[in-house]
Amino acid sequence: MSAPSRGTELDLSWIAKVQVNQPAVLRRAGQIQARRTVKKEWEVAWLLKAVTFIDLTTLSGDDTFSNVQRLCYKAKYPIREDLLKALDMHDKGITTAAVCVYPARVCDAVKALKAAGCNIPVASVATGFPAGQTHLQPRLEEIRLAVEDGATEIDVVINRTLVLTGQWKALYDEIRQFRKACGEAHLKTILATGELGSLTNIYKASMIAMMAGSDFIKTSTGKEAVNATFPVAIVMLRAIRDFFWKTGNKIGFKPAGGIRSAKDALVWLSLIKEELGDEWLKPELFRIGASTLLLDIEKQIFHHGTGRHATYHELPMS
Repeated sequence: MSAPSRGTELDLSWIAKVQVNQPAVLRRAGQIQARRTVKKEWEVAWLLKAVTFIDLTTLSGDDTFSNVQRLCYKAKYPIREDLLKALDMHDKGITTAAVCVYPARVCDAVKALKAAGCNIPVASVATGFPAGQTHLQPRLEEIRLAVEDGATEIDVVINRTLVLTGQWKALYDEIRQFRKACGEAHLKTILATGELGSLTNIYKASMIAMMAGSDFIKTSTGKEAVNATFPVAIVMLRAIRDFFWKTGNKIGFKPAGGIRSAKDALVWLSLIKEELGDEWLKPELFRIGASTLLLDIEKQIFHHGTGRHATYHELPMS
């Protein structure tokens, strides 16, 4: 990735008169879902591209060193070697974009990736994930400890109350402190859009997060009742575009939660291409937070290569 964002001064005039046209957003979301996104002959190439955007994630209460180790191995070898050889892609170094774990598991991930001989980034959630309902100082300390343990990307959660009550300066100040605590690590700010009340709030929170120095804005923790949806994504992508027009700074986007099928992944790639352009279709500016998506992508690549669906014994091991 490039150097971390330093943000801009807070300018509330950017969001003061914003009102998102919800019917127009819903129409656009319906259009993107209704049509075929990629021609059949290009599908495998796009699926392999999607793999390189995945933040391969485990965020379970029963995470241990052994399952983090398996996650890291899968991140380095996301698609079976025989399938890649059949596509003449076995020597292209295809890996996921990062692995994402809880702060207490960062050391495990760093150790496992070092043992595997690869430099895939380790991302850590932080700041009282997933609810963010703890005091500010321990939330900041959680960031610092994760960075000390080797995380180079930090996925923080905001205090949703600040959005719901319109405390935009307080939200800006909070994220600025997250930015400072990250040091040289990249900051991904999770908005938890399913808990923000309206599309207008989502746009405003997106703009504040970018002004405050976020390198990425992210839809969800994956723990909310509603996670990554296309209407929410359209609003966040338009905010990213507006921020770019105002500042010249490109901010990344990460949908997360509920993205499980290869077909879903292709729709997300198509949406990014149409809303922001090809220059955003790289891991420095686009990620997909997922834990089970990779399994379905591998199944679809198997089907493409063999003309049949995998049997139980042929299923890729997750």
